[in-house]
Amino acid sequence: MPPMSNQPSMAFDIDERFSQVQYLDVDADQAGQRIDNYLVARLKGVPRTHVYKLLRKGEVRVNKGRIRADYRLKAGDLVRLPPLKVAQKAPPKQLSQGLGRVLEKAILFENDGLLVANKPPGLAVHGGSGVDLGLIEALRQLRPDARYLELVHRLDRDTSGCIMVAKKRSYLRHLQQSLRDKSAGRGGIVKVYQALALGSWPKRLGRVNAPLLKLEQSGGLERIVKVHPEGKASVTEFAVLQRYRDYTLLEARPITGRTHQIRVHAQLKQCPLAGDDKYGDDSANRALQKLGLKRHFLHASALEFVLPGESTATRVDAPLSDDLAALLRLIEAQKLPG
Repeated sequence: MPPMSNQPSMAFDIDERFSQVQYLDVDADQAGQRIDNYLVARLKGVPRTHVYKLLRKGEVRVNKGRIRADYRLKAGDLVRLPPLKVAQKAPPKQLSQGLGRVLEKAILFENDGLLVANKPPGLAVHGGSGVDLGLIEALRQLRPDARYLELVHRLDRDTSGCIMVAKKRSYLRHLQQSLRDKSAGRGGIVKVYQALALGSWPKRLGRVNAPLLKLEQSGGLERIVKVHPEGKASVTEFAVLQRYRDYTLLEARPITGRTHQIRVHAQLKQCPLAGDDKYGDDSANRALQKLGLKRHFLHASALEFVLPGESTATRVDAPLSDDLAALLRLIEAQKLPG
C-alpha cells in the first residue's frame, strides 16, 4: 500500500523529459531492484506518491503486463512509462568550477564500478534539509555521462575523508552487503578513522561496547544519540596514535555503523572529540576555535574492502585534511612520551 502524504496538492505541468511514452530496457546491473525504487530513481521530480498511483492504475507496465510495486525487475524486462505530469521545480544549484576542481583532485580510487573520494569537510553527502548541493549531486554534475552514481554509505557533513560511491548497482549491492556483514561480525568493509580526543585516553581501553539510541529534536531536523540500554548494539575499537598534554590522537574502527557512534563512545569515556559542538566540551571548543578548528576532529582516514570477483582486499588511504593537519602541528610541541 503506498505511503500516505500530508503534503498539499500541487499543480502539475508536462515536463519535456517525460512528455512521450518511454520504453526502458532493464540490464543485468539493474536486475533485482523493486520497480517502485527503480522508478523513483529515474523519475526525478515525480513525487513518490505519484509513482505509486501510476503503478496502482497499471499505467506503468513491464513486458506489457501490470505489476505490483514490490515486483523485482529481471534482466531483459521492458518497462513502459506513460507521459507524465510533474511539479515544476527550481533548477538545481550548479556545481562551481572551484568545487569541481576540488572534487576531481579528491578522487583517491576509481575503477569501472566504484570511486572513493576524500570528502572535503563542510560538504554534505547529499542535498536536502537546507542543503542545495551535496557530494552525490556534485559528482553527478561532474560526471554527466555516468549512468549510475549512488552513495554506498554516509559521513557527517563536518567529517572529512574516505567515502565510497558506486558506479554500478552490482557494486552497490556487494558493498552494502559487506557493510552489513561487518556489523554482524562476519568480516566485511573495514573503516578507519583518526580522531582527536580531549584529555588522556584511558590506558588499555581498546574497545567500547555500548548500545546507542537515536533521538530526533527540533521537528526531526536534528539528531541526537545517547547511550541507552534500549539502543542498538554498538562497538568501536580504539587505539592511541599519539598522546599530547591535553589531547589524545586516536585511531577508531567502528565495528557497527551507528549514527555519531565514534563521537558518542568517546564522550562516554570522558574524552569527547575536539571541536564536537554536540557531544563535546564548550569551553575547550572555544579555545580550539582560536587555534583554527571550526569542526569536530574526525577524519575517515582509510577503507579496506574486497571488490566483486576479487579475493584480496583493496585499501584506500585519505591524507588528513589541511585544517586538522594544521591543528596537530600547533599542538605538536605539547607531545608527551608514551
